[in-house]
Amino acid sequence: MSTPASRLDRLQSGPILYTLLRLSLPNVLAMVMTVAVGIAETYYVGHLGTAPLAAMALVFPFAMLTGMLSAGAMGGGVSSAISRALGAADLPRANQLALHALLIGTVAGVLYSALFLALGPMLYQLLGGTGAVLDEAARYSAVLFSGALLVWLSNTLASVLRGTGNMRVPSAGIFATAILQIVLGGLLGLGAGPIPSLGMPGIAIGHIIATGAGVVYFAWFLWAGKSRLSLRLRALHVQHAMLHDILRVGAVAMISPLQSVLTVLIFTGLIARLGTVALAGYGIGQRLEFLLIPISFGIGVASVPMVGMAIGAGMVTRARRVAWTAATLSALNLAAIGLWVSLAPAQWAGLFTHDPEVLQHACQYLVTAGPAFAFFGMGLTLYFASQGSGKVLGPVIAGTLRLALVVGVGSWLSAQGHGADAYFWLVAAAMVLYGLSTVALVRMTSWAHA
Repeated sequence: MSTPASRLDRLQSGPILYTLLRLSLPNVLAMVMTVAVGIAETYYVGHLGTAPLAAMALVFPFAMLTGMLSAGAMGGGVSSAISRALGAADLPRANQLALHALLIGTVAGVLYSALFLALGPMLYQLLGGTGAVLDEAARYSAVLFSGALLVWLSNTLASVLRGTGNMRVPSAGIFATAILQIVLGGLLGLGAGPIPSLGMPGIAIGHIIATGAGVVYFAWFLWAGKSRLSLRLRALHVQHAMLHDILRVGAVAMISPLQSVLTVLIFTGLIARLGTVALAGYGIGQRLEFLLIPISFGIGVASVPMVGMAIGAGMVTRARRVAWTAATLSALNLAAIGLWVSLAPAQWAGLFTHDPEVLQHACQYLVTAGPAFAFFGMGLTLYFASQGSGKVLGPVIAGTLRLALVVGVGSWLSAQGHGADAYFWLVAAAMVLYGLSTVALVRMTSWAHA
């Protein structure tokens, strides 16, 4: 087994492609299980009926936002700050950054839970939820978001470990948590033997229990002294500089997932006006789009400590090479998935529904949007790599351009009375714009003196 010191040496001087692949593999395996959770939960909900399936389409963007903000955005800020401190050989600073990260994660988790418990039903109604669909969405949401703090703590602790270059422990924890979530979600959602079916709230309870188990595992690993870091809560001395080092990346990076979810919400609201069937079909296709995020996450998050430590050590050229290598890997992976769903859309959509009208809309979405997945993956991975550099403004601007396209063209399509197919083409165009503009803006951004 490698020591923390040798792990740091490889991150700073090892072959880029080999090191990136070695770090990415456990992440990708863990994220495959995350994808499996999404597939399993959609399968469970599909067995509950069309109304619950449409309800999940309303709640799912906000559920994914929890992970995107805590793991992808703020988590990236945490990993970036810790990796840059270790790259500069400042271990005491890295320890303090980890403790400050826990403080941020706790506060954010409490606020996030309170926000969606209070405003969730209103948001789903604004998105077009009515009747049984709105009722199902509200019941599911009330349980799911009561556990938001656990999600934030789990992802914060995992990000602390990733900042040290340790990808295996966070990935193992996520893998085990996902298996537990699949089992509990099915048992509690659909029922089995003496266990009654609790419907969508049961699926949410399974999620909370599994996430709590992940928090316990990560906390034990860190406080048992098995990491390079030495975490002692009594050693926490709140310092503005420490908070700023994390938040200057993490807080700005949070704009990007907010833009992504807002983009999806706009689409959801527009398509909800076309009826429950169209919304349910879009929800199936939309779920795959969101499930692509973990795959790009697996590669992108591996680039964060490599870029961060290179920047901390003053090796800007190496940091750039890491970013472009990671973006290429991600684009190739998502291109393969996009090709598959474009050629055989019914293989995916048929997992969740047998309603011919719902199936038609879902397949139409996959055929149209699938070829653009590669651009989405490329842009998202560069977003993570930019977090490692401490310079995330470029990807945020790219997300703004994508959102502007959706708002402008989506409003026009709605005014003209176009059907779902037109909106699906807009989804594809927005992905292409996001990927190409991210590449251009990252190339234009200096990573020196991060």
